[in-house]
Amino acid sequence: MSRQSEKRKIVKGDYGYVRAERKRKVLITAALLAVPLLIFFTALAYFHTRMTIWTVVAAVGCLPACKSLVNVIMLFRCPVMDGEVYRRINGRAGNLLMSYEMYMTFYEKSAFIDAFAICGNLVVGYSSDPKIDASFMETEAQKILKGNGYRATVKIFTELGPYLERLDSMNAHKDSLEEGIKFRPDERYPGLSRNELIKHTILAICL
Repeated sequence: MSRQSEKRKIVKGDYGYVRAERKRKVLITAALLAVPLLIFFTALAYFHTRMTIWTVVAAVGCLPACKSLVNVIMLFRCPVMDGEVYRRINGRAGNLLMSYEMYMTFYEKSAFIDAFAICGNLVVGYSSDPKIDASFMETEAQKILKGNGYRATVKIFTELGPYLERLDSMNAHKDSLEEGIKFRPDERYPGLSRNELIKHTILAICL
């Protein structure tokens, strides 16, 4: 079997990331918790008392597991993108750079963003989150991008139909949307295009 036929690893920004990350974090948390528990019960069986230094070691050793458990809880609070919605968006994405399944977090508010399309100075998203404050998320995301040197307009749709129509429009005018934009490559991420760097910046503020 060739390497190309092997299943590609799901990373942040891919459809299916939330489910995959849940499984990964649960396994990591279980492993981190197993070590201090093993230390505690082994010491208890050997010394027949909890009043040993090994109890302290086990207690301190639980801290990484607790931190990982918080991440697990956050991931299980995060919605999962509907498969049919993904198929409809992906079918209209064309040559646009896309990012899927993002739980965007700011100090004041958070929201689930099903998809972002990135093209030139446009970052256009769709959210099925019924509690999203789209205007707030647009403004804050735009501030983050501007702070990182990318002047881009962020728009988030809460209805799928208009979002699909916008994807069609962006594909039809892709060359003109990207024309004339000055771009200086980032030395930290050689090889990444401007669109890819914008995506990277957005993912950095997502769970």
